[in-house]
Order: sequence, then C-alpha cells, then structure tokens
Amino acid sequence: MVNMMILIPFLLVGLFLILRFLFKTSLLLILLKKFQCLEDWLHVHQLYRVPQFNHLFQENELYVKVSTYLISLPSLEDSDFTNLFTGSKSNDILLHLDTDQTIRDVFLGAIVSWTLEKYENGGAKVLVLRLRKNDKRRILRPYLQHILSVAGDICQRKKEIKLRMNVDIPSSGKNGRWRSVPFNHPASFDTLVMDVDLKNKVKADLEMFLKSKQFYQRLGRVWKRSYLLYGPSGTGKSSFVAAMARFLNFDVYDIDLSKVSDDSDLKMLLLQSTSKSMIVVEDLDRFLMEKSKNVSLRGILNFMDGIISCCGEERVMVFTMNSKDEVDEALLRPGRIDVHIQFPLCDFPCFKHLANNYLGVKEHKLFPQLEEIFQGGAGLSPAEIGEIMISNRSSPTRALKSVISAMQTNAGAKSRRVSGDGAEDIGGGEQGGLFSREHSVRDFRKLYGLLKMGSRRKDEPLDLGSADKDVSN
Repeated sequence: MVNMMILIPFLLVGLFLILRFLFKTSLLLILLKKFQCLEDWLHVHQLYRVPQFNHLFQENELYVKVSTYLISLPSLEDSDFTNLFTGSKSNDILLHLDTDQTIRDVFLGAIVSWTLEKYENGGAKVLVLRLRKNDKRRILRPYLQHILSVAGDICQRKKEIKLRMNVDIPSSGKNGRWRSVPFNHPASFDTLVMDVDLKNKVKADLEMFLKSKQFYQRLGRVWKRSYLLYGPSGTGKSSFVAAMARFLNFDVYDIDLSKVSDDSDLKMLLLQSTSKSMIVVEDLDRFLMEKSKNVSLRGILNFMDGIISCCGEERVMVFTMNSKDEVDEALLRPGRIDVHIQFPLCDFPCFKHLANNYLGVKEHKLFPQLEEIFQGGAGLSPAEIGEIMISNRSSPTRALKSVISAMQTNAGAKSRRVSGDGAEDIGGGEQGGLFSREHSVRDFRKLYGLLKMGSRRKDEPLDLGSADKDVSN
C-alpha cells in the first residue's frame, strides 16, 4: 500500500508528460485521422458527381454553387493543403480546392466529404460528394438545399449593386427595357443625418422583412414591403433610398413613369425586374397631378398590389412624394403602402449635425441666433444648407452667417407672400407647405405626433414619423 502511494505521483507526472507530448505534437491528430479512415472503411458509401459542364458544354450552375459553398467551410482552411488566390479586391484572399483534395463537412450529424477531381479527357473538373448510404435518404436533398441557400447568401453579399433604368419602347431594341449602370451612391445609414431612433426602426424593419419569408407564406401574402417617403425637395429622400439599397444589397429599378406607354407596359416592367430588388418610383404625386393619359390611376394601383405583384418575391417598393395631402387615399392604404416616413425641412438639431459634418463645428457663438430663427418658423432644406456650407467650408463663421442671411431672406419672402395673399399657400409648391409661421418645427412635430397617436386606427399603415434628414434629395 505504501509502495502504491509512492508510485502515484510518478504515474501522474508520467501521464502529464504523455498528454503534453500528444498536444505539442501532431500525434493525436494523426491518430484521429486514422480512426476516421477506419470508421469510413467499415461503412458503405454512395458517390454523387457534380460536373463543371453539362452535356451541352455549358457551365453547370450547381457546380458553381457547390464551389462557392465549399470555399466558405472552415474545414478547407484547416486542411493539409489548399490553393490561395487574390479576389476581386486586392486585399481579398480566397481559398480554393486543389485537384484530388478532399474536405469534410457535417450536416444533421452526418459526415460527408467532397473531392475535386479532373476528367481524364480534358481540363474540365468534377466535384464528387461521398456520403454513407444509410444517411442518403435522410440528408441528401436537405443538404443540397442547404448548399444552395448558403451559396446564394454569399453571392448576394458579394454582388455589385446595379441601378437599372427603364427606356421607352422605341429605344429598347434587343436589350429589353432596362439599362443598368453600377450603383456607387456613397450614402449609407451611417452617413445619414437623421434621428437615431428612427434610423434604428427602419433598419430593424428591413432586417425583419428579410427574415420573414416563411411568415409571409404562412399568411398567404406576397413577400414584399412598401415605403412612402414624403417631404419637400432637398430633404434627403433619394439619399435615404440609396442607403436602403446598400443596407439590403439589392439592385435598384428606378421607374420613370413618363417613359411608360400604358398600364400593360408598366406591368411588363415589373415582370422584367428580379427578386431581391428595390422598385423605386420618384415624385409620384407630381406625376398624378399631371394627369397622364398613358398610365392611369388604376394601372398604378394594380402595379402596387395587384395580381402582377406576386410575380417575384423579396421586393421592396419605395415611392417618394413632396406631399401626400392631395393624393388619392386608395394609394396610401395598408397593403399598398406599409410604412410612411416624413422628411421635413431642416430644424435646429438637424442643423447642428450638418454643421458638425460639413464644418467640424459643434458649438459656435452664432448658434443661439440660428436657433431663434429656426424657432421663428424659417426653414431651408438640408440640401440648401449643405450647399452653403460646402461653398464656405474654409470659414465656418462665414458659412453660418451665409445660412442666417439665406434663412432671413426666405422668411422675408414667405412673410410678403402671406401679407399679399392673406394666407400662406400650403396646397402645393415645391416646399410642400408642411409648416406654418406660428409654430416652430419642434412644436409642430410634437403636435403632429399627438394627433397621429390619437387618430390612428389598427388597420392604418405604420408611420415611423419624421426624419431628421440627410443632405441631398
């Protein structure tokens, strides 16, 4: 018994040294691989080949999807060897399978392997899937669907966003009705000058929409979401559209209704757009006021939520207006418009954001005077203020004085218009008539919010309120 007590410390030290040796060297990994080979040898396997080209020598889309999926697997990075390539960007490093290289994957508890082989009679390659026969019926189809889904998400994240514009029928020719250019608009939700809570609400709404395919299918509804952005020119509606497109990574289809020949042509444009896209119609209120003979109100209503809208999914529709006051209520009902976002003129908090972004000024002796002018009801669009700041960015004081002068001129012109006509024109015009002289922007927004909360019915569309705007329209 005493001898055993003496030996125990030596045994523990020996065990520690053995374990340390196993972890410091690759012996444990070698033993694990040998065990996996023995386990594979004891099972019957089924092989599936995915050739690079089909019988017509066209590239096999499944081969491309599987290749995209495999290079995303951690097991490729952990393999004994692999190929390294630069991607489309100079700082991108991509891993690719080498010929006769095998990597493993695990799906629903089943172990599968992929091997890249080369045809003997040419340079074409083939990917070989190897799985156990007793797992075949359980995982084969779900596994392939999983590959397609993951590969699709990877391609969506890496794709270059396109801006597509419709052309009139005589100019369309053989290339169809859409012309595309790379969409390089720099606006994003990070650069937008707007209320942080509103920005987060919009982002959360978009994220929930992207994850709601099964929810929409269960309800029997088309998987789409419609937004109305309304407010005077220059308040940031177009920049907000660009930020949405970059956030979603969706192509943008910008529909010019003046180039649409009739209602059927409008339907064809929608049919020729793709899923995972944004459909944008700008200045819809202005087009409706012009009473076009080509596209009717009924045609626009059917375009928004008619039977044709089900031909495609995961779409976001965005409509912009200067004002929604004169628009037919049928256009604004839930189902056609899901979310309303107002873009008012610049108020003082928004102005301070612009001054910080454009001039690097957080506080200035002229700010109290500016705040008083804003509270007096004078207002410019963020685009107008931003342009003044750009022109005078070398001198913040001169820029602020120029803004004061422009706002005073604008307020004087508005005052003369009121005294001359007896009442301020709020029915139309480019500014949209959103505010009266008697109320500050802040007081009006509080009053507007209380009225909306008191009168909103359950079946009304979501109104996310007013945006403290971006600087361009």
